[in-house]
Amino acid sequence: MVASAFRGEAVDAMRLRGAEDERMNSVRLLFGACIFLASFLLFLVEPIAAKQLLPVLGGSASVWIACLVFFQTALLLGYLYAHRFMRRARWIDHVLFLALGVVAAVWWAKSGLYAGDQASSHPIRTIFGALGVSIGVPFLLLAATSPLLQAWWARILPGGVPYKLYALSNLASLLALAAYPTVIEPHLALHTQRIVWSAGFVVFALLAAVLTWRTRSELAGRSMAVDADESVKKPASLRQKLLWVALPMGAAMQLSAVTAYLTANVAAIPLLWVLPLGVYLITLILAFEFPRLLPRGILTRFLIVMLAGLAYMLMQVDVTVPLRIALIFFLVEVFFACLFLHSEAYALRPERTSESTLFYLLFAGGGALGSFLIGIVMPLVFSFNLDLEISFFAVAALALAVTWLSGWSPRLLWSVASVLMLALLVTVYRAYQHDTLVSIRNFYGSLRVRQNHGYPGATLRTLTNGTIQHGTQIFGTDELRKTPTTYYGRDSGIGIVMSSGQPDRKRNIGVIGLGAGTLAAYTHPGDRLKFYEINPAVEPIALSLFTYMRDSGAQVQVETGDARATLEREAPQNFDVLVVDAFSGDAIPLHLLTTEAVNLYERNLAPDGILAFHVSNQHVDLAPAIALLAKSAGMQAVQVTSPPNDQKGEFIATWVLLCRDPAVFARSEFADHSSPPHELAGLRVWTDDYSSLLPVLRW
Repeated sequence: MVASAFRGEAVDAMRLRGAEDERMNSVRLLFGACIFLASFLLFLVEPIAAKQLLPVLGGSASVWIACLVFFQTALLLGYLYAHRFMRRARWIDHVLFLALGVVAAVWWAKSGLYAGDQASSHPIRTIFGALGVSIGVPFLLLAATSPLLQAWWARILPGGVPYKLYALSNLASLLALAAYPTVIEPHLALHTQRIVWSAGFVVFALLAAVLTWRTRSELAGRSMAVDADESVKKPASLRQKLLWVALPMGAAMQLSAVTAYLTANVAAIPLLWVLPLGVYLITLILAFEFPRLLPRGILTRFLIVMLAGLAYMLMQVDVTVPLRIALIFFLVEVFFACLFLHSEAYALRPERTSESTLFYLLFAGGGALGSFLIGIVMPLVFSFNLDLEISFFAVAALALAVTWLSGWSPRLLWSVASVLMLALLVTVYRAYQHDTLVSIRNFYGSLRVRQNHGYPGATLRTLTNGTIQHGTQIFGTDELRKTPTTYYGRDSGIGIVMSSGQPDRKRNIGVIGLGAGTLAAYTHPGDRLKFYEINPAVEPIALSLFTYMRDSGAQVQVETGDARATLEREAPQNFDVLVVDAFSGDAIPLHLLTTEAVNLYERNLAPDGILAFHVSNQHVDLAPAIALLAKSAGMQAVQVTSPPNDQKGEFIATWVLLCRDPAVFARSEFADHSSPPHELAGLRVWTDDYSSLLPVLRW
């Protein structure tokens, strides 16, 4: 009987252990599900929210960089919440905070982002305010989930801090970034995207609440024992903690600088946002999941080669690079730089479980600091855009700091590399200064006016925004000074429009995009010319360093602010010609290319007025999209492409012209030089709630 009793007790014990194992397996599943879903939603909301802000701020390329600063800062606050929560362990507070996040997510799904009435005057404040009010609480909760549950896991389950869960969270983030431009953006309207995301957040909140409830007793009961066990483990040194901040700071600087370069010189679109961010996440996954995949020696050699190659490319100031080449080079460099920095940070991770949330907190602090330096500080400190050069120097200096104790060979290598990156910074700065009359940098871009003697017998003055030319004037004879150049030559689409009609008729002309004011060369005394320009720094440059507007004799007016927002506030302008000139190579403000925008333009046109879109662009073919807009609005569209002419300073230029009166384009000046815009199969008409540049990219 005694034996049978023992057997019975053993069976009961096995059943209890089996039940406990089954319960803990379900708890592990909840941990994984919560972390995966939280990270997926965290990085899915970033492009959704940023895309909603683009129209508010005129499609500026800096919108995404400012959003990155907000997201990195919110990530830091989330990690701070996780760090503080693990010290207090009040599960009911977390459940109440989850409920508040659900309320905020549902409100955002219904109402969207509110940016205020002075968005263009205070862009940074607008971005932080709009994102903070709408998605701030849900974002903070999602950001806190991965470090919080990893530390939570370590206190409930054996085995210490499961750093591999950090790789799982970054894999989920990577999937979200890959899904947005390829699946979500091309098929779902923005309103639908918000609803789907908010529904996903509700599911996450329920999972997190269930996990919190099921583990509340273990969390409270076992935390002190774990802390006592850790007394024998070595605490992190001050050097470790400083590098926990500095290394991710360098990686975030790389991410922000490369993203800013691509969005400013190609297009401010989610596709070009998520590519560098996706590479950044891949490096986090590899560093935390496969830390020995590439030994330090091999990784260092690759990084040196990439830094040297891109340093040579950056020394070619004012030279544009084809999209595919720029993407490949910069993304590969971001990969090796961030993998090196993240791997070194992971190698310095803490031994103590109690320091894990501090590690993630300082790691996030470094990321926030890096994005803040590039997104906020650099535009205030430097009038030239030197972000890439500074981030390269930071990588070399951090590599020197982290390998200093590894011997003379790496110390010498990175000392030389640091000196060379500093020399690159000085060289590029001096190259920018050469022939530069004025340089101004603000939220809307980096403006520079260059003067040289490239035109025979005359002086050439050029306005650039980044690497994109926004106007050129030839200073020689009176005739040369008044000659429209670049994309606005006499035989260009806009040249034909401005030269057509009755010569003695007084015209009313509107232009979205000021540049150097070149189109004023086509006006005469008695004409009314109204420019709409979002960047307040452009007007003083156009008036003081170029003479097109002063020489015109027309009544010239400049309205500062987003053109569409200004037109919506104004009474109908009855323009004979309305020029939309905001797509020549840098950030493309898509809110100026929607059915709602075209309806607004038409409301401001005279009955036989012409709507002229300048679509010359290295990377995006906008003509098919505008043809669809014309068809949707019941207007006729023609395309005019003019050849380059070096003697007159003219570039190849493509214009798409729209008019409701078909007789206008039947006139010989149009019929002899135009053709119907080509169509693109599968392209959908763009609206305020749907747009995607992916189908019209020129790879």
